Amino acid sequence: MTSTDAPPAAGPGLALSGNDLARRKGLRRMRLIATSLLVVAAIVFVLTHGQDGWISYVNAAAEAAMVGAIADWFAVTALFRHPLGLPIPHTAIIPKRKASLGESLQEFVADNFLRDDIVRERVLSAGVAKQAGAWVLEGEHAQRLVEEGSRIMSDGLSRIRRTDVAAVVQEALVPRMAEEPLAPVAGQLLGEIVEDRAHSGLVDLMTDELLRWLGRNGSDVLAIVEERAPWWTPQWLDEKVADRIYREAVRWVRDIHEDVNHPARLALDSWLADLAVALQEDAETQERFERLKVRLLEQPQLSSTSIALWDAFRRSLIGALADPDGLLRRRALDELLTLAHRLQDDEALARRIDTVLADVAGYAVSHYGHQVATIISATVDRWDGKETADRVELHVGRDLQFIRINGTVVGGLAGLVIHTLAELL
Repeated sequence: MTSTDAPPAAGPGLALSGNDLARRKGLRRMRLIATSLLVVAAIVFVLTHGQDGWISYVNAAAEAAMVGAIADWFAVTALFRHPLGLPIPHTAIIPKRKASLGESLQEFVADNFLRDDIVRERVLSAGVAKQAGAWVLEGEHAQRLVEEGSRIMSDGLSRIRRTDVAAVVQEALVPRMAEEPLAPVAGQLLGEIVEDRAHSGLVDLMTDELLRWLGRNGSDVLAIVEERAPWWTPQWLDEKVADRIYREAVRWVRDIHEDVNHPARLALDSWLADLAVALQEDAETQERFERLKVRLLEQPQLSSTSIALWDAFRRSLIGALADPDGLLRRRALDELLTLAHRLQDDEALARRIDTVLADVAGYAVSHYGHQVATIISATVDRWDGKETADRVELHVGRDLQFIRINGTVVGGLAGLVIHTLAELL
């Protein structure tokens, strides 16, 4: 009885944490108490055996207590191992049925805990957004988040090689764009840009830069116009014509820049709107656009230019992330602190974020909850039978020892009652 009554040892497959060590200590203590009661009952039975009078009542109670203690020891031990090492049928139940135990536990967790309504309720009641905001504002957490995020992003960007970017561009993006008709998409995007007048800023930028260029290069423009004049015209006439053309060009560009309803702007808007419609509806325009797209994609410089642009962007971003006093990290820290304060003060924002998180968690549980629960059965399957029994006993064995204690006490009382009734009858 004592050899099979020892607490589970920390074997190669059973790593014990601090809590597990405390459980093992509690299990050992309760086993000692239960076994001690059995020993006490046995000693009392031996000392009172064959006595008459009131001692016979004590003997009957001790005998019944022994029977109850041994019976309950057998029942508890049979869950985890063969009592006394004997291969008695229907013992060592957990090691033999660990697969069905894991599946049952998996089903129980999936059906009763990994449910959409329960997870959503817990996320909403937890107030994750406000707690996250409070945590960010506490101590140096915001600074640490920015530092760690910058380091992770910088490391990730550093690991992206030029060959990887070239492979993505040449083997994925270019073939996909060449096969996919882009004219309708481009037409729809262009139509939305024209409708929202988003291109007006680009026109303002171009005319502003053109005015600056004309202002800096007036003499060059005059020289070009004079060179294009007929050889037989007088010099003074060429200069006056060139000056007039230059001044008219400057005035025309300035009018376009300052007047949002200038005929040139309206003509450009009309042409872009017609082009947007044609890209979506006219087959000939779509075909010309697709041919132009293919010619551009077949240019050998496309890949090298894309890689060079990416490499320049990557280097500049890594440099900005590495600078602790740089604009990028300071701006990230300011934005993070601003968001944290808003999460604390703006109830509507915090509630919206909690609702989004609850929706995401609920969706994940609804669609993947059972797959997540398979971790339980998969983990149990990796254990051998003894390890499964040891782990289960470590968690519930201490409480099961109360069955042995109760069996000893109740058995003794039952024996006393039975002996008393026998004497009375």
